[in-house]
Amino acid sequence: QVQLVESGGGLVQAGGSLRLSCAASGIIFGIKQMAWYRQAPGNQRELVARITSGGSTNVADSVKGRFTISRDNAKNTVYLQMNSLKPEDTAVYYCNAEIVSVSTSNYWGQGTQVTVSS
Repeated sequence: QVQLVESGGGLVQAGGSLRLSCAASGIIFGIKQMAWYRQAPGNQRELVARITSGGSTNVADSVKGRFTISRDNAKNTVYLQMNSLKPEDTAVYYCNAEIVSVSTSNYWGQGTQVTVSS
């Protein structure tokens, strides 16, 4: 079975930084796009950033210039570096990946809470 496990969430003051990690494990032949989403209470889940297997990235306008997505293909891991955090960044952050295993499927992590205090 393929799993995505996130880490790195927590409580931080406004202006601070956090780095999220998401590692994929299991029978993996390759990973296509990897992405981070977030969902705040009462809101829909929204795309924060995504990165292709070749390293091309897209970042939501709301976090552009503050968040950076990267990946380590050798470790099957994607990262989200979050700087200059704002209270409105508070949400559960989810990792997402399209993984080539026995079949090709889309997988989600369990989510990690990020809370930014003012």
